[in-house]
Amino acid sequence: MSSTKKFNLEKSLADLENLVEELESGDLPLEKALKKFEEGIKLTRGCQAALKEAEQKVEILLGSAGGAELEDFVIDEE
Repeated sequence: MSSTKKFNLEKSLADLENLVEELESGDLPLEKALKKFEEGIKLTRGCQAALKEAEQKVEILLGSAGGAELEDFVIDEE
C-alpha cells in the first residue's frame, strides 16, 4: 500500500474483528449486514495487501543481507 494515506494494519484488524462480532450477533437487518460484510471484504483486502508488501520487504532485506531463506510460520495448536 504505497498510497499517500498510510494503511494501519492493527486498526484494520481490530475493525475487522468488531465487524465479525457484529455479523455473528445476528441482530443486524439484512441490508446493514451486507454493508458490514462489504466493509469487511475491503478491510480484508487491505490487510492482505499490507502483509504481502511487508513480506516482500523482508525478502528484499534478507536477500541483500546474504540471503537466509524464509520458512513458513506454523502455529502450535495444543
